[in-house]
Amino acid sequence: MSETADSPATGFSLELDEDIRDVRDWAHGFARDVIRPAAAEWDEREETPWPVLKEAAKIGLYSLDFFANQWLEPSGVGIPVAFEELYWGDPGIALSITGTALAAVAVAGNGTQEQLFEWTPQMFGSPDDIKLGAFCSSEPDAGSDVSAIRTRAVYDEATDEWVLNGTKTWATNGGIADVHVVVASVEPELGSRGQASFVVPPGTPGLSQGQKFAKHGIRASHTAEVVLDDVRVPGRCLLGGKERLDERLARAREGRSSKGQAAMKTFEASRPSVGAMAVGCARAAYEYARDYTVQREQFGKPLAENQAVAFTLADMATRIDAARLLVWRAAWMARNDKEFAQAEGSMSKLFASETAAWVTQNAIRLLGGNGYTREYPVERWHRDATIFTIFEGASEIQRLIIGRAVTGLPVR
Repeated sequence: MSETADSPATGFSLELDEDIRDVRDWAHGFARDVIRPAAAEWDEREETPWPVLKEAAKIGLYSLDFFANQWLEPSGVGIPVAFEELYWGDPGIALSITGTALAAVAVAGNGTQEQLFEWTPQMFGSPDDIKLGAFCSSEPDAGSDVSAIRTRAVYDEATDEWVLNGTKTWATNGGIADVHVVVASVEPELGSRGQASFVVPPGTPGLSQGQKFAKHGIRASHTAEVVLDDVRVPGRCLLGGKERLDERLARAREGRSSKGQAAMKTFEASRPSVGAMAVGCARAAYEYARDYTVQREQFGKPLAENQAVAFTLADMATRIDAARLLVWRAAWMARNDKEFAQAEGSMSKLFASETAAWVTQNAIRLLGGNGYTREYPVERWHRDATIFTIFEGASEIQRLIIGRAVTGLPVR
């Protein structure tokens, strides 16, 4: 996308510049040559694919520099373009590579510059010493309803420490990460406006891994509970600092407007990225089904010559392109500080995730019985695609957000 995207219509362009095209091709090559050949093995093993992570770190694909450069790329589409290619390779392995980025986004969105420079390098490490980050928001009784978070953060003024207690769930890299970013309630009576985010440094006593989940899809990505038992972190680990928190809590007590709470700021920033993940998964299934039906013959002709098959492929291609455009628009808006007045971020995540679920399901149907077996990758992509309609705001929550935006009413 050119830098003239905000200029008059005659200058409008959706063509990617050379730098983004180079990153796209680089990420695609890694996805094709390293990720995809390893996908079935790590899906079966249900373990973090450390050898793939090491290969990604070795070439600079798993690094703070890579994610920072793509995040700060002027058009805003650097991250979506790269994520689409990685998730085209395999969503489970790709989430192991990109999962740390959500924790980094939480620090970038809620913390100070000093905190950003201190903690994000420790989330990635180096090619010789790989580190991980984890963002911990959801709880057993607080998923979509972030205002119900029960994990407590209490300030110990005598030692200038925060004491965290509670249990987090569905945390990518939870328990195995070196740096955890935890959303906790400081003043429960204020609901989501009484929450803050805290960095739990490596090796902090009291943090442990709870249950590791055996999942339907994205099985190469580690997902687990994180248990916080009297976890004490220094005052500097409160993202944004205590002065800013005190000001925000004072506004909330007086009923004045606030800039929002910790978890939602992170999710708002990441929604177009999740949409790009879904586009990559959908594109993988579409391309495989297209090639299969063009080459496979039934009744003396390619399957794709049947109108029903060709129409399904046409709908797949159209929905994927539409989803990508919604993602790029939202990413461009976010990068250029444009307000999501019509919930454009939620639109991109909703449509892309629903597209991935629909495309992968129909890819199985186009392959027939073969599509239902593990000898072909489309069944794995279908299992993986389901998560995009659930995590970082389920489809129902996205529709709720969009409904409120377009009606101006407090839709419940």
